[in-house]
Amino acid sequence: MEETRADRHEAFPVLVLAAGASRRMGRAKALLPLNSGTLLDHAIGQARQLGGPVTVVAGGWYPLVRYRCRLQPSAWVYARDWREGLSASLKAGLGRIAPQAKGVFVVLLDQPLIESEALMALAQAARHNPSHPFAADMGGKPGAPAYLPRRLWSQVMTLEGDRGAAGILARNGATRIAMDGAGSDVDTPGDWRRISRQLSEQP
Repeated sequence: MEETRADRHEAFPVLVLAAGASRRMGRAKALLPLNSGTLLDHAIGQARQLGGPVTVVAGGWYPLVRYRCRLQPSAWVYARDWREGLSASLKAGLGRIAPQAKGVFVVLLDQPLIESEALMALAQAARHNPSHPFAADMGGKPGAPAYLPRRLWSQVMTLEGDRGAAGILARNGATRIAMDGAGSDVDTPGDWRRISRQLSEQP
């Protein structure tokens, strides 16, 4: 059966994980102002560079973040168990991925310093070898953004608590890709001031 354009679009979906409570920030991280939008708008823009459709997994501060988001994704998923941590967000997101998907890209809400070239390198690597995992190089360990091929999803669905897929990626020999900015995430007001200064200095 011939692959349609819609099938190709569904083959490499993206999850944006944005379900945290932002306790250390003291306000909704997703709504922090960035350029002409918000931090979540920026993350959705990053996701669109990897593939599509883009699904935002929300939890804390929902539905406020949905209504204030200017750059709307293809879909929203509310992770009912978001208080349990990152694993709940991943599992909720995977549960909504179309059957045509060969794998899924995972993007975090709070890594705005990652540049387009690094995201394109990840996208191209996954499309070249869609059954293999790829991830950002975080000091010799795999981290986010990442690409999880479908064969690893059953392992992800066994995760519990505030654990992401880094361990699964490592055990399955994920190829690490250098991504400047992947290690600079936004957790506290101090982080945001520092990263905002760095963003303002970029051309």
